[in-house]
Amino acid sequence: MTNAEPEPQENGEEELNKAIEELKDVLHEDSPGARERIDSFSGNPDLVMSIPVEVQIVLGSAEMPVSQLMALKKGSTVSLNRRVGEPVEIVVNGRRIARGEITLVDDDPSRFGVKLTEIAGKASAE
Repeated sequence: MTNAEPEPQENGEEELNKAIEELKDVLHEDSPGARERIDSFSGNPDLVMSIPVEVQIVLGSAEMPVSQLMALKKGSTVSLNRRVGEPVEIVVNGRRIARGEITLVDDDPSRFGVKLTEIAGKASAE
């Protein structure tokens, strides 16, 4: 039994692979035909904009021996390497892209948010 339509996951993987190849081509813009590839890539931004990324807000970290880790129980407190008021890191796909401060979300005070104070490579200007 053959199936004429590709599975949705396979189609998504094809799109992702195509986007990766196009990005590789863009990074080699000194190569022959680079301008045409960049122009064609620019005409289809939805391809890249729809790629999911993992965003993490890093409050801090802790290092401890396994014995101390195994002794943790409900109610235990783990001391982090950051102090209250220090900026948190915004990490996308494992790369720090910004820093910010923890805040309450305006329209839902039961939720936390992060107010960006610094973007990687730029000083905080506001």
